[in-house]
Amino acid sequence: MDDLQNNIEVPIFYICPISLEIMNDPVTLSTGITYNRDSIEKWLFSYKNRVCPVTKQVVLDIKLTPNHTLQRLIQSWCALNPSTTGVEILPSPRFSIKNPQIIKLLQDSKSPHLQTKSLKTLKSIVFANENNKLLMESVGAADYLASILNNDVSSPAGEISGADDALTILYHLNLSPTSLKSLLEKDGSFMETLTNMMTRATSYETRAYSIMLIKSMLDVANPMQLTLLNPKFFMQLAQMLKDQISKQATKATLKVLINVCGYGRNRIKAAEEGVVAVLIDSLLNTTEKRVSEMMIVVLDRICECAEGRAELLKHDGGLAVVSKRILRVSRVGSEKAVRILRSVAVYSGNRRVLGEMMEVGVVRKLCLVVQVDCGKKMKGYAKEILKMHYSVWKSCCCIPCNLISSYPS
Repeated sequence: MDDLQNNIEVPIFYICPISLEIMNDPVTLSTGITYNRDSIEKWLFSYKNRVCPVTKQVVLDIKLTPNHTLQRLIQSWCALNPSTTGVEILPSPRFSIKNPQIIKLLQDSKSPHLQTKSLKTLKSIVFANENNKLLMESVGAADYLASILNNDVSSPAGEISGADDALTILYHLNLSPTSLKSLLEKDGSFMETLTNMMTRATSYETRAYSIMLIKSMLDVANPMQLTLLNPKFFMQLAQMLKDQISKQATKATLKVLINVCGYGRNRIKAAEEGVVAVLIDSLLNTTEKRVSEMMIVVLDRICECAEGRAELLKHDGGLAVVSKRILRVSRVGSEKAVRILRSVAVYSGNRRVLGEMMEVGVVRKLCLVVQVDCGKKMKGYAKEILKMHYSVWKSCCCIPCNLISSYPS
């Protein structure tokens, strides 16, 4: 200790091995190396590195153990050398939660008279740092929280205040794919529970967390699970798009629809529950290109079925909105928009529909696509549509003279 006190420079073991800063909260990794808590958490969780920076060993156990001895040494040295470090008293080390404490709180969360307090504490723990999230996941927090959601949502009284907190914690745990799959497999009704949360929740935040958690779960679901979604699920997705509660929630909803509408029956369910009409209305008011592209991709998938095309044609602005987005969103969005028009022209191209396509400028836009430098596939779709209805559109007065020459013969 005397040597430590007489040293006029910061000893090397006070410097974090992965950043040039004085340790104020030293913790020891399972490999035996001590780091500053903020630095090693950033290394492990933000940068997604799973090796010890010094030993290069793979870190299998992410438990960070506070090094109290080193903490006291650093505090003593700083107190004796304030002019060197500019620090006389180090901030208190961050509270480190232990597995038994988390398990006790999770057990208490299932008790009616302790639930509110325990969930509030668990929420503060999960928001504290990434290490706490992993610890909570490792002790089975997802199962406890899912159980609370199932019980509260199915209760006759309809009170879901406990479920609100449980859902917030569950979402912010950032569960691994393995845990998400486990939730789906252990509890076949959990997707329905989340759908009910979207239906009954009065908080926009709760609804947003519901759809974002659903998005994460469906990303790891198997095809069988994706085909078992009920119509009520699609009704709630349509409502989420209509309400536009946040950009993040809207994008999550669209990603879910892109994912699930790759399956035939889901396309029909989406069409029957009004998703097409909501997408067209949203496209009329959306200026963000990425969101517009995603909406067009969903429309393209739904219009692969007859019910989807019927809903598109039923909407007064359906064909016009899709046509207007061609060459204005992105290459992917433009290609999908032309694909939608191709589906309509091939499978629903009766005389009334062909007349509407002339009136709203679809034919003119297709002729333009043929002329400009765009994707080969998109140009091919446009030519196919124009050739298909050559006899109807060839003499169409709505086609400008400069585009007549581009009409494929």
